Amino acid sequence: MQPIHHGPGVHARRPKQKARLHLITALLVAMGALAAVLPSLASAAGASYVAMGDSYTSAPGVLPVSPTAPAECGQSAANYPHLVAGALGLSLTDVSCAGAKTENFTVAQYPAQPPQFNALSASTDVVTVGMGGNDNNLFGTLVEGCTALDLGKPNKGAPCQKAYESFVNKSFAAEHGPQEAALAEIHKLAPKAKVFIVGYPEITPNRGYCPTAIPWTTGDMYWFHRDVQRRGDESLSLEAHKYHDYFVDTFAQSSGHNACEPVGTRWIEPLLGSLTGVPVHPNAMGEEHDALEVERVMREHGIA
Repeated sequence: MQPIHHGPGVHARRPKQKARLHLITALLVAMGALAAVLPSLASAAGASYVAMGDSYTSAPGVLPVSPTAPAECGQSAANYPHLVAGALGLSLTDVSCAGAKTENFTVAQYPAQPPQFNALSASTDVVTVGMGGNDNNLFGTLVEGCTALDLGKPNKGAPCQKAYESFVNKSFAAEHGPQEAALAEIHKLAPKAKVFIVGYPEITPNRGYCPTAIPWTTGDMYWFHRDVQRRGDESLSLEAHKYHDYFVDTFAQSSGHNACEPVGTRWIEPLLGSLTGVPVHPNAMGEEHDALEVERVMREHGIA
């Protein structure tokens, strides 16, 4: 019997078939890998989240600096909006900026920082707002005024309260209308968004004296704690409730972590000896804990 001769064509096809088999196998492996990656990609490009606010949101002095924000805003890539967006897989647009006031929702703060409301649209899913402390120059006026009155003086009485109590009352009364109008406008510009109003953390203790950190009298620190900080947060909470928004209470969870506490305990840097170079503002731990509270409230209300 003569051996069967297949000819050169058949032998030549076998290596090609093997190569084709290897290619198909590689493609199947690649497709499996892609399927595993796709859910995480979808999560990374998740719900549209717009963060608006002032320096307590933008977090100047907390490194690293955000490369996408104007330098004047002092925005950190490790502020609470960035941390929350990373934890919940949200697609973040952070327009928070140091020194911002409620008016900067509709008026440009800097040439490179347009009105913060410009970031909102009908496709926005989640909004955080941390604003109000700079309205009527309230925060800056009190920090400078109390320090000028109390620095180097005996720990007696409440000189700052006496000088500025009327100013604070007038400021809160004047701010109320514009802040409520801003919340109403947010719902017009982003009608499907869930809105979270983020309060301010504890800056001064309700009792105590720490002249090497904040050189104010015990009486003035207590007044600032009770009649400025708590009162401001309570006002924001009432406004949030009125518009069926969600209030994030960062004040309660920051108790005992104010600017009078030592390094490692404090979440707010002191007026004297700030390690971030930005006194009376949150440090990295402060932003981390704000983020945890914002994230908790968001999860509680269906953002995950």
